[in-house]
Amino acid sequence: MTDHARWVLPRGTSPRGEWEVWVDDSQPGWQHTSLAVGTLRLGDERWTRADGWEHVVVPLSGSVRVRAEGHDEVVLAGREHVFAGPTDIAYLAGGLSFAVTAEGGPARVAVCGAKAPTRHTPAVVVVPAAQVPVELRGAGKASREVRNFGVPGVLAAEALIACEVVTPAGNWSSYPPHKHDEHRPGQETELEEIYYFEVQAVAGAPDGADPVGYQRVYGTDARPIDILAEVRTGDVVLVPHGWHGPSMATPGADLYYLNVMAGPGPERAWLICDDPAHTWVRDTWGEQAVDPRLPFGGNG
Repeated sequence: MTDHARWVLPRGTSPRGEWEVWVDDSQPGWQHTSLAVGTLRLGDERWTRADGWEHVVVPLSGSVRVRAEGHDEVVLAGREHVFAGPTDIAYLAGGLSFAVTAEGGPARVAVCGAKAPTRHTPAVVVVPAAQVPVELRGAGKASREVRNFGVPGVLAAEALIACEVVTPAGNWSSYPPHKHDEHRPGQETELEEIYYFEVQAVAGAPDGADPVGYQRVYGTDARPIDILAEVRTGDVVLVPHGWHGPSMATPGADLYYLNVMAGPGPERAWLICDDPAHTWVRDTWGEQAVDPRLPFGGNG
């Protein structure tokens, strides 16, 4: 028996109000992170009440204005779509309510969140797209592009860690399988994680092509979990614990995912532990080239 019913949220199964994706601590077994995803028509405004959460606004497509109570409005130029390259993002500190409005045309936006009872300073921060570090991780068929807009050292925050990963068709990402569900100082941090997916058919694919990807999550004997999910644009997989990976981009389909992480520990850090059965794969990367299809219009 799999754990899909609890932790896999296909598009359209987790809406709230005008948001087509909504994840927060009202989800049974979920505690530290949140995600809202929605499409806005020109001029549409969506308010987010913070109530002890900090947030990052990530334009998935199009441009948006972000207006926080008591602060100057900021405009995020965004991008055409998630495969076009990095985007500028806006950080809103804990307890700061704000509105997002589509600017210049329709927009699709993700609002990532983490519990943060303390308000960080400065309370509103914009990271321009040109300043988002683009990392080409792995090699060969494990090559992928990581856009580190919301990680420690790039974005100061209380608890929230977020990034985007783009994987060319046929490649494996989130590999070797790894976990971050225990507090082990200097080795591993306890973080739950949200994966939000988008998929695009490669150039030349016929009309009617159905691009898909796959996500694997599995546990230990002490904390079992079993997920092998087929994912399409708008789907979400929640990782409360356990080894996760690979994220598989099938031949003919490029894969994008947005990661949102936070946990209960005192340190805001992304420290992982590989599955010992698969960590040897890292040693093979030095003999392989990075996939020449990368970066996807980025600045790597």
